Amino acid sequence: MIKDESSNSKFKYLAVAFTGPSNSGKTTLVVKIANILQDTGNKVCIVKHDPKDKARFDHTGKDSDKFSQTGSDVAVISPNRTTLFKKNKSTIDEIIELFGEFDYILIEGLKTLPLPRIAVFRNKLDFSYFKVSNAIARDESINDIDIPNNIVKLDLNNPEEIIMWIDQNAKRVK
Repeated sequence: MIKDESSNSKFKYLAVAFTGPSNSGKTTLVVKIANILQDTGNKVCIVKHDPKDKARFDHTGKDSDKFSQTGSDVAVISPNRTTLFKKNKSTIDEIIELFGEFDYILIEGLKTLPLPRIAVFRNKLDFSYFKVSNAIARDESINDIDIPNNIVKLDLNNPEEIIMWIDQNAKRVK
């Protein structure tokens, strides 16, 4: 369960999730939002759910891939980054702790997390997302009349509007 604690930290520790069908524009939207937030001096972290376990740690045959093939947890530390590859699932709380201090954590997927959630749609709605969504970011191809009134409607092509919604609705997690 995601913690919800008060803090006097200079960091915001705000979390929000994005959901939607494949190729709806989730990644593009998260990238736009992350870039805008970072350009205005915020520290942003991103978590991507990989339900089909397709993500690779390194290229086949490289040292870090060979290490990971042993079954061990592996950390690769370089001057500008740390890459961690664990052989077991981490909770969102563990990931939040790993990131340390941040202003925003943007989570793509993980529909079961108790977070404010924006569903992303282009070309067609998938009504199954309505029950887990607080807002819908849609483009002009979506008819607003098909979206229930209790779900906030956001313009997929207006990331600033979406950031305003995030600032008002995201959950403080640390």
